[in-house]
Amino acid sequence: MRLVTYRANVSTAARLGAIVDDLVVDLQRLGAHAGQAIPDDILAFIDLGPHAVATTTALLAKHKGGWPLDTSLPLANVRLLAPIPRPRKNLFGIGLNYVEHVAESSRTLDTSSDLPKQPVIFSKPPTTVIGPGDAIEHNGAITQQLDWEVELAVVMGRRARRVGEAQAMEHVFGYTVVNDISARDNRRAGQWIYSKGQDTYAPMGPVIVTADEIADPHDLNLGLKVNGVEKQNSNTRHLLFKIPALIADISAGITLEPGDVIATGTPSGVGAGRTPQEWLWPGDVVEAWVEHIGTLRNPVVAV
Repeated sequence: MRLVTYRANVSTAARLGAIVDDLVVDLQRLGAHAGQAIPDDILAFIDLGPHAVATTTALLAKHKGGWPLDTSLPLANVRLLAPIPRPRKNLFGIGLNYVEHVAESSRTLDTSSDLPKQPVIFSKPPTTVIGPGDAIEHNGAITQQLDWEVELAVVMGRRARRVGEAQAMEHVFGYTVVNDISARDNRRAGQWIYSKGQDTYAPMGPVIVTADEIADPHDLNLGLKVNGVEKQNSNTRHLLFKIPALIADISAGITLEPGDVIATGTPSGVGAGRTPQEWLWPGDVVEAWVEHIGTLRNPVVAV
């Protein structure tokens, strides 16, 4: 399934939907027609576990092409929000997880040229999350080095505590796109949370694709454009620490819970690594994409 959180118009509450062709199907309303209880909230849906994905997928297949009244809307007529508009806790970010990004960071930032021996983990508060079309805020009083980072993000589906790599993928609900916006001049004594944790610094979306629809998350093309010009283009096969290793490492000391998000790191091509360096400015438009998931487009505005 391709799950979204959407609003039918500006005055209505956010609801859970699934994209089928060019329609958004409201899952709670579809379930009501079939006598099946489906939440109208993505986190509540994830909490139901793998059985909910299977039964809802079957329900969509059964009704495709003959949607009951008031259960579907044209995708063009709705406003998509971040798939998880308000995560329950901080997003987990992974730094320096592509070999070429390690090299470019060591040239221009205060990071080592040696490959990390363990995942480099930081976090982004829930207030960083924005959705498709929402504005990335450029606060010129704070930063003059606003940067981009396209990333495949993992959404957890089951509680994971001290999970081994062999079992890790059983805990994955699905995948989305995160743009790990970073104010490079806001790092403090080697700490990244202020640089990466400011409001609007985690555009997410446009959808969550459930794990059953991604055959191999370690073979997905991903990239990013600024004002239509390509800046990043790579493949998740180049991840230094693969998804099972990330889940095992984090869960060894921090319990991962349903709905938690792990942004797996960015490839080379960030603004700080370019010659000359490039930064985001008000008026720019950033498009981050991951194969089989979609494109996340956000403007940059001055605040």
